[in-house]
Amino acid sequence: MAKRLVDPLVARSPATSPAIAYLDTHVVVWLAAGKVSRISPKAKAQLERSELLISPVVLLELEYLHELKRVKLPARDLFQKVAHEVGVRLCDLSFASIVASSLDEKWTRDPFDRLIVANAKASGFAPLVSADEEIRRRYPRTIW
Repeated sequence: MAKRLVDPLVARSPATSPAIAYLDTHVVVWLAAGKVSRISPKAKAQLERSELLISPVVLLELEYLHELKRVKLPARDLFQKVAHEVGVRLCDLSFASIVASSLDEKWTRDPFDRLIVANAKASGFAPLVSADEEIRRRYPRTIW
C-alpha cells in the first residue's frame, strides 16, 4: 500500500475530507509487515478511502504482543512504521469517553477488543477494519 500523498498543512473542507476508519491490531501488524494480501478487498478499499486511526488501546496491545514475542517490533516502532508508510494516526479521544462507551460492550471478556470497538463507537460509530469474527458479529460497522 502506497503512502498517501496528502499535504497535512492544507486544510480540507468537510466535503473533501475522507471519512475515518479505525484499524484493529492485527491489521496494523499486517500493514507493518507488508502483508497486504491478508487484507480483504473490501477492507483494502476502506483503507484507501479513509483517514486511518488506531485506538491507543491498539498501541498497548501491540506492546503486549511484543512482550509475548508474537510481534518483532516494539509498539512505538511498529506504530512509527505504519504512520510513515501508510499515514496511520493515533486517535486522541479521551480515555474516559472510550471507557464510558466500553461499558456497553458486554459480549467479550477481552479488554482489548472491548476498548477497540468502544473507541470506534465513541467516534460516531466509525468503521472498524477487522477480520475478527466476533467483532464482525457484534459491531455492525466492521469492515472486512
